Amino acid sequence: MQSGFFDRLSQRAIAVNSLLCIGLDPRPKATEPEAAAAEIVASNLKLIEATAPFAAAYKPNIAFYECWGQAGWRALKETLSAIPEDIPVVLDAKRGDIGSTAEAYAAAAFDELGADCVTLSPYLGSEALKPFLSRPGKGAFVLCRTSNPGAAEVQDLQIVHGSGQSPLYVVMAELMQAWGENVGLVVAGNDLPALRAVRHVRPDAWFLTPGIGAQGGEAADAVAAGLRQDGLGMLIAVSRGVAGAADPGAAAREERDRINSARERVARKSPAAVDAQALQGSAKVRDQVLSGLVHNNCFKLGEFVLKSGALSPFYVDLRRVVSDSGLLAVVAKAYAELLQDLEFDRIAAIPVAALPIATAVALHTGKPLIYPRLPAKPHGTGNRIEGDFAPGERIVLLDDLITSGTSKREAVTVLREEGLVVQDLVVLLERGAQGRREMEQLELRLHSFAQIAELFVVCEKLGLIDSTRRQELEAYVRE
Repeated sequence: MQSGFFDRLSQRAIAVNSLLCIGLDPRPKATEPEAAAAEIVASNLKLIEATAPFAAAYKPNIAFYECWGQAGWRALKETLSAIPEDIPVVLDAKRGDIGSTAEAYAAAAFDELGADCVTLSPYLGSEALKPFLSRPGKGAFVLCRTSNPGAAEVQDLQIVHGSGQSPLYVVMAELMQAWGENVGLVVAGNDLPALRAVRHVRPDAWFLTPGIGAQGGEAADAVAAGLRQDGLGMLIAVSRGVAGAADPGAAAREERDRINSARERVARKSPAAVDAQALQGSAKVRDQVLSGLVHNNCFKLGEFVLKSGALSPFYVDLRRVVSDSGLLAVVAKAYAELLQDLEFDRIAAIPVAALPIATAVALHTGKPLIYPRLPAKPHGTGNRIEGDFAPGERIVLLDDLITSGTSKREAVTVLREEGLVVQDLVVLLERGAQGRREMEQLELRLHSFAQIAELFVVCEKLGLIDSTRRQELEAYVRE
């Protein structure tokens, strides 16, 4: 059983019925250090006052303070001193060193700043954590599966482990179990298969879960994938979604309530035996899908003219998936992973590219399939939707990828006008951030199996591009 910091965290989470961890990551408008520091303190104090009733913990990222020198350091200390004593503080510093250097980092975090917990890097091994974990009542969240697009480059490496192979992040999760009871794990909320896999090998650990909101993750999906059986065990980290809101207090309450609704849905599900082989296979499915897309020329590098007339250094053609029955089968498994935590009655495919894929998904999941006519046919029955359905049914929209929302908007309009409830969209690939923003405008929750940047990593592993080219492609997508 965990003691010290995680006992205190559990008590706070229960007391306020919240798993929300609010980021304190200020971006002042001032350019002079003293003015910026004053702006930081004023902004943080207002944020803390507005959100304290809903916060299980606060998480300041030290970089946003250190960049302002001594003035920023003072602003961080003032901020931490303003946080109520019953609310734990996780200092996001990602420290990782050994010997006297690690001891100095620990002294700065715990003695100078008074933080309760700190994020750490495990790359130097357990000795890098000892100065932090030797402090009574203190804790650490150690990087395991991070939320950045390039994480797979290292963390998905397959390691010979036991009688088979496992991704590096799973091996690390198991290894860290021996590092002490006050060690939690940083596990991304925008990678649901990884979240499930780590929860499987670490059923009792606390997770700090970033990647929600701006990085593409949905709090409800993350909770469904990573919650402990006791309804605790996760800190859902949200920064810009609260701090950047017009009313941070209301935004924090909404985030807390959204998380709690997901917790209630998990609690209503009867306990079932977990298919360990399937969980361990999640990472393999991801690898098979991404490498299969490259090998089958569903992803091509070069110079391509898009429909908009713009030039692109790559082209995605998921219509080719159907030409390889093995790839089609594993793609169906990938969609099934996205669908397993959603509540719906039917799948609705967006013509044309998604139709054969959706058929495979329907066969794999046993869920019925419909699709809207775009445009509606002027002859015969004049159906706007093909397939059997009843108004009021919950529909999951399925497409192959998302760049913008044009075809999705057309499909949603038809489905909703026919009385169907459409709240979720699942896609295999997400290309850039525009599509997600447009889906929010349509009140659609977007669930993507992979980001387009993950294919760049695969191409680099296969020797098709070097790291410089990968970074150029990533920059293109960001732009």
